[in-house]
Amino acid sequence: MKKRILMLVLVLIVTLPLVAVRGVCGEKGPIQITSDRLDAYDDKSLVLFSGNVVATQDDTVIHSNELYLYYTRKTGEEKAPSGIATGAEQIERIELKGAVSIQKGTKTVTGDKAVFYNADQMIIMTGNAVMREGDNVIMGDKITVFLKENRGIVEGSGTEKRVTATIYPDETK
Repeated sequence: MKKRILMLVLVLIVTLPLVAVRGVCGEKGPIQITSDRLDAYDDKSLVLFSGNVVATQDDTVIHSNELYLYYTRKTGEEKAPSGIATGAEQIERIELKGAVSIQKGTKTVTGDKAVFYNADQMIIMTGNAVMREGDNVIMGDKITVFLKENRGIVEGSGTEKRVTATIYPDETK
């Protein structure tokens, strides 16, 4: 029985982060996540990767100091007697903290913190947020990307930090 419970914990720890990163990256090839440490808190519905976190899938690479993965259980699903999750979880959100970088092909978004909301398929990058594609650069205090709609919003923080864009038209390249 203890081996079975241990196996369920290992499955949870391995599969939840992969499903979450797949939500951010897309659903193509395998996902590779590396970090210095992984902590799973079933009572808090949280899996934490910390220390030099790198998640890759195809041409998408995510870097951060910490990756917090929050999940919820489907209503009506029961826990195993030990309190261990049994695979009926749904990703709620992913928080990336510290030196966050999300690169997909030639596009890169960086900032201090990013939050991916699974239900809304939305990423919010805050703190010195910068988007780059080739030589084009857009900076602001907050960048919101709507993944389903393939659109984004860049916001400043008033007069202290306004949105700045440097764009090179194709004709001049």
